[in-house]
Amino acid sequence: MTFPTPAGPLKFGFQNVQPPADTSGAFDIADRETTERLVKALERNSFDAMWAGDHLAFAQPIMEPLIQLAQASAFSDKLMLGTAVYLLPLRHPAGVAKQVATLDRLSSGRVIFGVGVGGEFPGEFSLAGVPVEERGSRLSEGIGVLRALWLGRPVAHDGKFYTHPEAQMLPTPHTPGGPPIWCGGRQAPALRRAGRIADGFLSYVMTPDQYRAALEIIAAAGEEAGRDLSNFATGHLLFVRLAGDYDSALAYATEKLSARYAMDFSKPAKRYCALGTPEQVAESIREFHAAGVRHLVVDFIADRSDQIDQIDRFGEDVVPLLSNLR
Repeated sequence: MTFPTPAGPLKFGFQNVQPPADTSGAFDIADRETTERLVKALERNSFDAMWAGDHLAFAQPIMEPLIQLAQASAFSDKLMLGTAVYLLPLRHPAGVAKQVATLDRLSSGRVIFGVGVGGEFPGEFSLAGVPVEERGSRLSEGIGVLRALWLGRPVAHDGKFYTHPEAQMLPTPHTPGGPPIWCGGRQAPALRRAGRIADGFLSYVMTPDQYRAALEIIAAAGEEAGRDLSNFATGHLLFVRLAGDYDSALAYATEKLSARYAMDFSKPAKRYCALGTPEQVAESIREFHAAGVRHLVVDFIADRSDQIDQIDRFGEDVVPLLSNLR
């Protein structure tokens, strides 16, 4: 089945990764001023959203995403706030429901709750006391728990992983019924889950052709579930490095992403990143738009010292090349 082509302009988000403080690889803690500078850079360059990733234990330092987004919301009343993606199976959904409802209410309904199963780092599942093989089933059940609690009515749940007597969680989120839930993932079970129960799809490390094929699987699952996906959101997280030429951008991206993910990223960098001049990066983005992407989450590959420069260059040199998509 062909996925219905999403309507509306292409929106840009920024993935709030905390890069090393300098080229030596030293880390420091991003402070209030760092976040404020980032938010101002995003707003002056017409970004639509700030996103934050999630891990309990990762190859590099990573902060808790909902707290990061809460801090960012204090500096902007425009940016949407998204998780890309929150590893819901690592937590009990009741506590998560309270946190997300609070963030959505305090931000006047600006939350997009992206969720996924993770699994690339099994140690964080051991840390949380969750069997890694249960992550898919826990995610599907957890989404149901979230949505039930966000209604603000007394509700009980008796499931495989989560059971609670009748309880009422208040206040409700600002968004009626709770913020939209976008599911990540690349494998067929994750794609079918998105089609059955999610409000949107958010991918990464996919080519445009893979993305187009993923939407077809999502569409088939949605049709089987009797859903209308005409308003289904389509997002993709894209690694970006702007430079004077493709080869220098590729070398930089390979080095930084190999360190970030504790693996050899030389082949994935060639396959999954948008690299090089503004024209080359814009062409990569056009290909994803043609494949159906309407929310592009840009993960700039950068050190702390040039992260804002990459944001400004993107806004000044890439976005104008895509004006017909905006």
